[in-house]
Amino acid sequence: MCAKILKPTDLALQGELYVPGDKSISHRAIIFGSLANGETKVTHFLDGEDCLRTISAFQAMGVSIKKEGQTVVIDGKGVSSLQEPTEPINLGNSGTTARLLLGVLAGLPYHFALYGDESLTKRPMDRVAVPLREMGAVIDGREDGKYLPLAVRGGNLNSIAFESPVKSAQVKSGVLLAGLLATGTTTVVEKTTTRDHTENMLEAFGGSLAKKDGKISINGKQQLTGTHIHVPGDISSAAFFLVAAAIKDGSRLTLKDVGLNPTRTGIIDVLNLMGVQLEVVEERSIGGEPVGSITVAYSTPHATIIDGDIIPRIIDEIPIIALLATQAKGKTIIKDAEELRFKETDRIESVVHTLKALGAEIEATQDGMIIHGNSKLHGATVTSYGDHRIGMMIAIASLIIDEDVELENEECIAVSYPSFFEDLTKILK
Repeated sequence: MCAKILKPTDLALQGELYVPGDKSISHRAIIFGSLANGETKVTHFLDGEDCLRTISAFQAMGVSIKKEGQTVVIDGKGVSSLQEPTEPINLGNSGTTARLLLGVLAGLPYHFALYGDESLTKRPMDRVAVPLREMGAVIDGREDGKYLPLAVRGGNLNSIAFESPVKSAQVKSGVLLAGLLATGTTTVVEKTTTRDHTENMLEAFGGSLAKKDGKISINGKQQLTGTHIHVPGDISSAAFFLVAAAIKDGSRLTLKDVGLNPTRTGIIDVLNLMGVQLEVVEERSIGGEPVGSITVAYSTPHATIIDGDIIPRIIDEIPIIALLATQAKGKTIIKDAEELRFKETDRIESVVHTLKALGAEIEATQDGMIIHGNSKLHGATVTSYGDHRIGMMIAIASLIIDEDVELENEECIAVSYPSFFEDLTKILK
């Protein structure tokens, strides 16, 4: 496989950019549209590999889903119309599809077989499988259902009260989706608030739930109605360009119509904390989700400590935050982020190894990393590890390096941002 050569550039990031639709919201729009009665139209859908896996999973269960560019139309016939697939469902690299889909399949009276690629096969699924078994689903797989491939026999679920042992919106969502199909009221308790797109999406489709003091309760057997969902720009994708503009001399960039859900805006808080010049304007609500435009200019960031409750709000942005920290004044410490070890790759080790190869002074800890700033990065041959966020981090790092950077396996970036390099070229002026 040939590496992508990232050449040095004197150009700065200028102008405006619309980033692709939010990955988390795109997944959930397909799921709820497939469970609902009536037509659902999804606009500005993320046309990335992960979200396409969610579409193909529901098509395998007999749902009519038509896609044209960034618009998806779902002809929903309700939960009772879902059928037993004739073949195993391939989840590819999509952890979101895997964990949320498990919640749905647990409530259907059929047998399902699920598998994924090499990376997904290493990611733990028992965090969802265990509570779903408590509800009555039969789930088995490698190491007692900890890893894919998995076999699921669902149906006749009972409600439970579940306290999530991990700070994970995927786990919460998997249980809530099962609760939607169960008998009785299912309650999920969160010690730390995680992204709430599932809760917002349920209400957009006419469903209801109760939230109080970290407890989320959902009544089973609700009937959902198809609707129109416009997907805002993905702030996790925007984060790469926000940091790029902050560290590339002469840059000033505006990212338009980006999702500003408070459970996802930790990247803005971190940038502010580190002294990056940033402004949020044009704030409004679209389909129950806040959106706005973010302008960032080249800055002289300073180090900080990142830990505690903000971690779930930046869990996908930590790779690019680590790059920002290499250019900050002082020592940045990231902790309480052990969940990074269970992403597409062990993101603690892969981020540290990659940035070290590029000349950064950085070290891994069990639950995060320590990054010494004011690093002059240099060229190297590095790999994405098959992780889209590592691949994009490397591409942004190359903008401040005076030598070639060779990026191996850049194809994985298409998982969440198929037009990444095209968009990057547009704003380099």
